[in-house]
Amino acid sequence: MSPHNDAPSPVGSYTAGFNRMAFHPTPSSAIRIGNLTPSESASTLSSSYDSSTLDVPALHMTRPLVPGVYVPTMCFFEEVSEEVDTAAIARHAVRLARAGVTGLATQGSNGEAVHLTHAERQLVTLTTRKALNDAGYAHMPIIVGCGSQSTRETIQYCCEAWDAGGDYALVLPPSYYSSLFAPSNETVMEFFKTVASASPIPIIIYNFPGAVGGLDLSSDVIVQLSAHPNIVGVKLTCGNTGKLNRVAAATRKLSKTRDPNHPEFLVLAGSADFSIQSLVAGGHGILAGLANIAPKACIKTIELYKQGKYVEAQNMQEIVSEGDWTAIQGGVVGVKAGLQGWMGYGGYCRSPLPKPTGEQAKKWKEGFRNLVMLEKSL
Repeated sequence: MSPHNDAPSPVGSYTAGFNRMAFHPTPSSAIRIGNLTPSESASTLSSSYDSSTLDVPALHMTRPLVPGVYVPTMCFFEEVSEEVDTAAIARHAVRLARAGVTGLATQGSNGEAVHLTHAERQLVTLTTRKALNDAGYAHMPIIVGCGSQSTRETIQYCCEAWDAGGDYALVLPPSYYSSLFAPSNETVMEFFKTVASASPIPIIIYNFPGAVGGLDLSSDVIVQLSAHPNIVGVKLTCGNTGKLNRVAAATRKLSKTRDPNHPEFLVLAGSADFSIQSLVAGGHGILAGLANIAPKACIKTIELYKQGKYVEAQNMQEIVSEGDWTAIQGGVVGVKAGLQGWMGYGGYCRSPLPKPTGEQAKKWKEGFRNLVMLEKSL
């Protein structure tokens, strides 16, 4: 993954400011759904897993963010109907939890959030929460992707994430009208501050230039935003370890308490191929899609480094990085093909993403071979 320049965001203009909006959730498909159109609220969702038996008050408890391996989980679909396959989502969440990961994230890039309705997003998160609770992992936090192009809808997603049992909101900066944004990052800063002030759950900044037309938040912007009491972390998928180092160092110095096991501002690498590099730079772990396939390998790489076994950690990092290159090349389609090939489940993405050809599936499965052999040995 090539590093990106630590440059300011695009410039332009912005009209800002509104008070926190009141959302009025209504029941649909056994979950609370806010502000849906009649057609959406009446849509048929997969019912292959019963997510209706978990009381909403039981969803919420204190689940602090701590250093470790967080996984942006996949969203699985029925092969023919493309309905959300909640049974597969539940099984996968429990598999990852049993492997020892620190937390899960729904509605990320690997979760095909852009292909889901508001109702389906809540269904996925609630299904994940119930599966974890039922399997004895009620303590495990769930991060929910809540980014949208408008400030209003982003806040709505945050409220819906809370309703579905999410603990933290992962938020991309808006980008569609980035050429009109105000200078000196004013638009982006105002966006995050407004969302954070209105959100019922804390915010994690998601810096992923590839998903937002190249908009790359600088370390200065991230550090300034970290001062907001409801902004508690950042995921850096930009691959810029220099930026990660600056953010980790600055936010650590600004912290009132400096407990390395419970940082006030969590700094996560967004890809497994620079896990130990991010630790060297002062980061706290990863939020990486590769852990869908090899959670134990990702965990062990970090553990070896923390134990001072640097040669062993580097050797394992090399295998993880090799596997991550296959994941980067194939994207969510390739990762699902890898899961299907090695684990017997995964299936296909929702259209318009294509189904892999037989040759592609074979290539991606082979690309994960060394990683999967490592995973099976742990």
